[in-house]
Amino acid sequence: MSPIEILSHLVSFPVLGGESNLPVIRWIEGYLRKHDVAYTLVPNEEGNKICLHCRIGPAIDGGIILSGHTDVVPTAGQPWDTDPFTLEERGDRLYARGSCDMKGFLACCLAAVPELLAADLQRPVYFAFSYDEEIGCRSGDILAAAIRDHYTETPAGAIIGEPTMMQPMVGQKGIMVYTTVVKGSQGHSSRIREEVDAVHEAARLIVWLEEKMNGLIADGHTDDRFSPNHTSIHVGKIAGGSAFNIIANECRFDWDYRNIPLDDAAEIFADFETHCREREQLRRATYPEFSITHLPLHPPVPPLDTPEATPIVDLVKRISGTSTTGTVAFAAEAGQFANAGFPSVICGPGDIAQAHRANEFVAIEQLGRCAAMITQLAGELSRA
Repeated sequence: MSPIEILSHLVSFPVLGGESNLPVIRWIEGYLRKHDVAYTLVPNEEGNKICLHCRIGPAIDGGIILSGHTDVVPTAGQPWDTDPFTLEERGDRLYARGSCDMKGFLACCLAAVPELLAADLQRPVYFAFSYDEEIGCRSGDILAAAIRDHYTETPAGAIIGEPTMMQPMVGQKGIMVYTTVVKGSQGHSSRIREEVDAVHEAARLIVWLEEKMNGLIADGHTDDRFSPNHTSIHVGKIAGGSAFNIIANECRFDWDYRNIPLDDAAEIFADFETHCREREQLRRATYPEFSITHLPLHPPVPPLDTPEATPIVDLVKRISGTSTTGTVAFAAEAGQFANAGFPSVICGPGDIAQAHRANEFVAIEQLGRCAAMITQLAGELSRA
């Protein structure tokens, strides 16, 4: 099957982040079994979500992992011109949810199976397919650890096929998302001095977060490889209060940070926690039950910072036909694979500008370049 034929199957499974990915994994299992490729499943505790990994080639050190995620983002509320879960070819583009981010890469990997099986591989190729990447890279670290612990040999690195227009990317920002919940007292708005308004206190915390971001920049915490060139701290949603004349007893806001490799995510959060405890101590003089708590959406996703001199970077330059590297501002599973001991590069078909939007597409030319990259990889790994 060609990459386009396989992609038409993969996009037909509307597996959103947070939902069971069993339908698409079962299709991939059937495809691998058809080609007699042994694979390993890594389920979650409930058994309704599964990572999959496999090896094609000998159990020898120095192989390369090709990794991607099976979930996509929602289409609700987006003005699509086509059925988002039916692949539609228009001119030189293929439209569907996930065509770019990132089932196009998975399709190229799977389409290459007969070629990889026929190659005289001296070092192996691994596939690594995850779930719930779109809601915080929730299984990337699990999958990377499973590969590290399952095989007796050690892969030399990983290529994470997020859309980069086939340019090797050696850096990514990390990410973490929290809901911060502020609980104050309640009463008539005329008693603002006798009560603790949760909306007011939440507003102060939001301003603190913005000032923390600006302070990092002022202290020289910048990296011009990224755009923006600093750690971003952003509040995207806030809710609280019941009426204009009632002091709000609860307010919550959702916020994230996307940290450059220079900045320690734990330190950023620890500074915020210290400030929150100070606010609690101050406001409990007025209302003893005043509290600020934080609900993490997922474990922190680490940034990626692969040195140019790392062999995986040189390899991806050669097989992609692109001599320059870059960085991405979005988070991906590359940092998790790197933390597990697999030096990583992000390189895949499609433009990130097309991801997460209506009428998402991948250019047919991009799939061709990705398929060619895997062919070149097979050639590299066939040399002793």
